[in-house]
Amino acid sequence: MTPDPVRRASNPTGHPRPTLAELAAAADRTIPDVLAPGLAVLFVGINPGLWSAATGWHFARPGNRFWPALHRGGFTPRLLHPSEQDELPALGLGITNMAARASARADELTTEELLDGARLLTATVARYRPRWVAVVGVTAYRIGFGRPKATFGPQPESLAGARLWVLPNPSGLNAHFTPATLGAAFAELRLATGLPDRRPG
Repeated sequence: MTPDPVRRASNPTGHPRPTLAELAAAADRTIPDVLAPGLAVLFVGINPGLWSAATGWHFARPGNRFWPALHRGGFTPRLLHPSEQDELPALGLGITNMAARASARADELTTEELLDGARLLTATVARYRPRWVAVVGVTAYRIGFGRPKATFGPQPESLAGARLWVLPNPSGLNAHFTPATLGAAFAELRLATGLPDRRPG
């Protein structure tokens, strides 16, 4: 039997590591949302990266700092691996994206894709009714929702009845934020939502 090519190499945690060919083939794929009705916070990425599209896990690229920031911010009791994303709804959390198709870089998306994504996101929020929507990336939020002067933090408008918050992009390419400042930004959101700090101690 030919071995599964996804499992030919592993990262230090022992989880499958996609090959270069598989990453290249993942362009334009989509991945399922992590959703449930009535979540406390729905996190909205810009779009899946190739690593995420190849694995099916949100924010999966090893250099992405979403999962560490989520833990530093007190949303999770421990640092979750992207493969554990389905544990989020039990914590009142979910993940979707502004644009569905995967790309190597978020700046490959067109304005039309972000505008369409904002409309689809509005429909998703209306259907699942999270209390808060946190867009992870201010540029995508500005373009998709036509808010060119939007800044980080709480937004004055709501989205289909949900409160809106904009967080920094946790990509490793975003050098403006360190792991500590990203964690602090996530913690500020958690405090606003009223969720407890789930970190032990």
